[in-house]
Amino acid sequence: MLERLKRRLELTDSSRDALLEDLLEDALSAALAYTGRSELPAALEGAVCELAAASFHLLGLEGVSAHAEGSVSESVDGLPPRVRAVLDMYRVGRVM
Repeated sequence: MLERLKRRLELTDSSRDALLEDLLEDALSAALAYTGRSELPAALEGAVCELAAASFHLLGLEGVSAHAEGSVSESVDGLPPRVRAVLDMYRVGRVM
């Protein structure tokens, strides 16, 4: 998944590989916790990669809910809606 993430981020060298591995590990943990699974279905690898890429782009903005530079304003969400939609399909139901 590391090479896939590097292609998505358009990174060609290996200077940030350790950081990217950490982001992938965190994204995997988040996806497993959100879905309630202990193993990641192969169909969710893309969602994990996308979540890691989103985390990469948000580095330095931890704890911020909105960011503005000049006339450009962005809101910062924890889980991108597209990733949430994919993960929702693989959530394990629980009986209470």
